[in-house]
Amino acid sequence: MKTLFAALLLAVAAPAIAQDYQRPGVPPLRDRVATHDRLVKARLDRVVPRIMREVGVDMWILVAREYNEDPVVKAMLPATWASARRRMVLIFFDNGTSVERFAIARYPVGDLFPSAWNPEAQPDQWARVAQLVGERKPKRIAVNISRDFGLADGLSAGEHRQLVAALGPLASRIESHDRLALGVLETRTPEDLDVYQGIMRVAHALIPEGLSEKVITPGVTTTQDVVWWYRERLADLRQDAWCQPSVDIQRANAAAVTPGRQTLPENNVIMPGDLLHVDFCAGMMGLKTDTQMLAYVLKPGETEAPAGLKAGMAAANKVQDALTSSYRTGLTGNQLLAAARAKAIAQGLNPVIYTHAIGQHGHGAGPWIGAWERQDIIPGLGEYRIYPDTAWSIELAALHKVPEWGGSDVRFPLEVDGFFNGKDWRWIDGRQTELLLIPRGAK
Repeated sequence: MKTLFAALLLAVAAPAIAQDYQRPGVPPLRDRVATHDRLVKARLDRVVPRIMREVGVDMWILVAREYNEDPVVKAMLPATWASARRRMVLIFFDNGTSVERFAIARYPVGDLFPSAWNPEAQPDQWARVAQLVGERKPKRIAVNISRDFGLADGLSAGEHRQLVAALGPLASRIESHDRLALGVLETRTPEDLDVYQGIMRVAHALIPEGLSEKVITPGVTTTQDVVWWYRERLADLRQDAWCQPSVDIQRANAAAVTPGRQTLPENNVIMPGDLLHVDFCAGMMGLKTDTQMLAYVLKPGETEAPAGLKAGMAAANKVQDALTSSYRTGLTGNQLLAAARAKAIAQGLNPVIYTHAIGQHGHGAGPWIGAWERQDIIPGLGEYRIYPDTAWSIELAALHKVPEWGGSDVRFPLEVDGFFNGKDWRWIDGRQTELLLIPRGAK
């Protein structure tokens, strides 16, 4: 059952992409903080114990210092905490019945991690760490060190040295597992999904507004004008703009900057006949969205986009279908890429797939499924597997020959977020299936 907050968010948020734009509804900051902390607590209560037991460790130690946080620690902080405070050592311990958690830190971490250190009684923080670990006698101690994944590599060299020195003989029990850090970060809970659609709808409302006559006057407006309009709107709505938006142009007879792309240099004036592409990053309550959409600027007398451009849009949707229908629990990112490309190529499509996980980070925890610059096996990053209850930003493009543009290959990039439950795939808030038109009223 959806929470009251989620129902409110969905009720006031903008409708699906195909409908006209309405002002997106976003909750006030105080409500967002409460929801953010509720989502974090659900992951700590249920996801952390499950992944620890799957990996087979009975203790997990995370160490972070102010402004140099382990990404996993950062994702576990209350919404009102901008960073760790001083040095923070978070410990999870599976006692066989439950997984307790506490902080060896001067302050409790909200109501999520009680403090287990009194500096007045024991001034040496590392000695207190050693005491608490020694009392619990863990058999296997996990830390976050990874060769391939930055999100699982949060233990700094300096903190690692001090931890090893503090634990003494128990340091021989330290081990690292990409799956532990990535699994905790990538797993989406029912609480997450209660609110994710509303968060996604904010992006699905703002992007079409920016790609409309409200913002764009052909022959006058530049791509950077639109970029900064998006930044201002994100600031107005107090959204997490976790990357700079981008707006680029493809135009008939333009010189290709890279093979298969006619994207013009940055900050060109938008003209009739242009194919516009927006890449847009936003989020709130600790969950990120990553979205790309396409629009066509009508020429005088036109009421729809050229047939070749509409066919290219349809081709990009077919590449999406080839990828999402290929998801299987246990496949590696490399295997999923190969399966999806084979399926798309068999349909006569020319796919470029560069998909990633989405969630508490924009480029989230999980495998790489291709890269824009390579469509073959990616060592390390592509070898991690697909797991259930994960969210994905389906980022890709179809290259399609457009007769109206002299038969040249035009790139149709799209990006939209979805959820895989281990068996079935669904879009979190639908997807774009038709080119947006500028101006809207012409159709």
